[in-house]
Amino acid sequence: MGESMWLRPVTELSSYPTELDAHVTLTDQRRIRIRALHSHEEGPIRLLHERLSPRTRYLRFLSPIPTLPDALVRRLACVDYRRRLAVVAEDEAAGCAGVVAIASFSAVDETTAEVAVVVQDDWQRQGIGTVLVSTLLDAAEKRGFGRFVATIAADNSIIRRLLNRFGRVVTSHTRLGVSELVFARRRSWESAVP
Repeated sequence: MGESMWLRPVTELSSYPTELDAHVTLTDQRRIRIRALHSHEEGPIRLLHERLSPRTRYLRFLSPIPTLPDALVRRLACVDYRRRLAVVAEDEAAGCAGVVAIASFSAVDETTAEVAVVVQDDWQRQGIGTVLVSTLLDAAEKRGFGRFVATIAADNSIIRRLLNRFGRVVTSHTRLGVSELVFARRRSWESAVP
């Protein structure tokens, strides 16, 4: 009988996940590096947020906050690679200072994780969100998560299309302009509804 993911030693699941490292050429031929955010690595989160437009900040944080509060940055950077994980995309030409996108998951319970993604405005529509979400969901599934929650602005059609590519919505609730989508990973044999 296989060993349960939750019974494995913490050190096995909490070491830095080098298997997530990848180099990707985008549709416009720019190259990015995909990697896991290091535990307590706040710099990339702050740099990316500074470069987001007010509209993109609103779509990600449901508020156009000009500066992320320190407590929120610490929470986002508090990854353990097992129940909380973030994956960043870096412009290979700029290295760590060139973080252009981030996707993350955080455990809600033993089988459900909340997911979020944001891509810097001038890097959108190049496939970065697709690569990050695919990488993130693969990593989450390997850690035992099979249901996902996304809290988004009700009018965020881009994220809705992206999530539809990867998941089938199980439940959806919208209130005061905010939608909470619960979805399960779409399998390769299931077709996405346009």
